[in-house]
Amino acid sequence: MRSKATAMPQPGANAVRVPVDSSLPGEDLSRDQAMVAAAVRRRRFLRILPWLVFVVLLVVWEGAARLFAIPDFILPAPTVVGMTIWKWWTPILVNAQHTFITTIVGFALANVLGLTLGILIGSSTYVYHGLYPLLIAFNSIPKVALVPILVIWFGIGTPPAIVTSFLISFFPIAVNVAAGIATVEPELRDVLRALGAKPVKIVRKVGLPRSMPYYFASLKIAITSSFLGSILAETIAGQRGIGHLMIVASSRFEVPLVFAGVVVTAIMSVAMYSVATLVETRTISWATRGQADPNSATGV
Repeated sequence: MRSKATAMPQPGANAVRVPVDSSLPGEDLSRDQAMVAAAVRRRRFLRILPWLVFVVLLVVWEGAARLFAIPDFILPAPTVVGMTIWKWWTPILVNAQHTFITTIVGFALANVLGLTLGILIGSSTYVYHGLYPLLIAFNSIPKVALVPILVIWFGIGTPPAIVTSFLISFFPIAVNVAAGIATVEPELRDVLRALGAKPVKIVRKVGLPRSMPYYFASLKIAITSSFLGSILAETIAGQRGIGHLMIVASSRFEVPLVFAGVVVTAIMSVAMYSVATLVETRTISWATRGQADPNSATGV
């Protein structure tokens, strides 16, 4: 009986060469660690980048003011503004506290009405066609033209500032919430209706979660606009607040004090913006996780 011989591969031109990976497990691990370290360094750099840009702007501002000998009543240097804040710290703090409270009250009212109108406009076609054109027309009116009317209605002082802050900040909230609810796919609505879901439940379970990224985006716009409304009313008909302090300082040609009011207002706006961003990150991290990844940015 003839036995079957096993064919052994012979070296030659037709031999198949299997590529051999020369990398070792330790090299892969070190490469991964290097990538993680680079990502950490990039994230840290992105965190300090705004501060670096801010410091550069201050240095350029200070150098230009000193180099060209610009008078303080035209453009004070940052060091002069800083010394003015230190000198007038008590009145600045008192007026800033008043402006901050006024803005927070107006902003809270804007959130309540903005969310309510946004839900109604986004969930009802009839409400959309009935109210949305009126909101657009009202928002196109310059709010500075409404302050004298508010003074006639509410008198001089804090109430006109609260109402002006509310009028400026509620519109972006209402529009963004309405847009978020209205962008729910019609197919998804049809499926939910077929499953027996009521319109109110569709808005609560799908529309509101869909509108949350739009809502928090509008908060960042509305909070800065709220300070604008408060200070605008305080400059026209206020008895306290940063706006009143700035208008009194400008009438006395104390321009460094005016810039000090601008700096304090910017600090309060950035602080409230940071709070809104923190709440957004803790609340809807599923919608903002891409922004925290430094490798997701395009370009650089």
